[in-house]
Amino acid sequence: MTARERLASARLYAILDLGYVAEEEAETVVLQLLDGGADLLQLRAKGHDPNHILELARRIQPLCRRSGVPFIVNDYPAVAVAVGADGVHVGQDDGSLSTVRAVVGEGIFVGRSTHSLPQAIAALEEGADYIGFGPLFPTPTKEGRPGIGMGDIAAAEAEVGSRIPLFCIGGITSSNLPAVLSAGARRVVIVSGLLLAPDVAGETGRVKSGLAGER
Repeated sequence: MTARERLASARLYAILDLGYVAEEEAETVVLQLLDGGADLLQLRAKGHDPNHILELARRIQPLCRRSGVPFIVNDYPAVAVAVGADGVHVGQDDGSLSTVRAVVGEGIFVGRSTHSLPQAIAALEEGADYIGFGPLFPTPTKEGRPGIGMGDIAAAEAEVGSRIPLFCIGGITSSNLPAVLSAGARRVVIVSGLLLAPDVAGETGRVKSGLAGER
């Protein structure tokens, strides 16, 4: 199965965020996320030097490759290319997707953060391979950004998620996951809800089971 095929079938998108995980624990936590069943894994290291991120990405990419899980780099297209990542993710204010494509080419898929239904539609029209939609709830990961709520999930799924993968994000946990799914979500990104769990692999597995409709 290719990385794009795995993206198309992904339900649980995990993020290794250095805001929550000490760098010396990076590989251990990545392996726990992978063991728990994460379908995609992103490296996010806000405020770190790009060369530092490059070195860390070189440590993590082989772990994902061995597990058959697509590896995604946040914010830095050139780093994604340098380490042979499967994807790159950029924010709403990180410029045009055509600029990103000029760096990564067509072999690396590109995701875009969106914070409203119009932004989600615009990202689809601009050629994003997938989007993040949120934050649904206030979250320390996006300090100061209010949650957009769950009212537009069904519409976003109908208008965008039927065309490209749409991952709801922002304050989602195993506890509120049933409500998010009931609102129409099919795929989720979870950050602190996994990284701060006492048993990262176990919590990842619980979320994965919830996405599959298991209890």
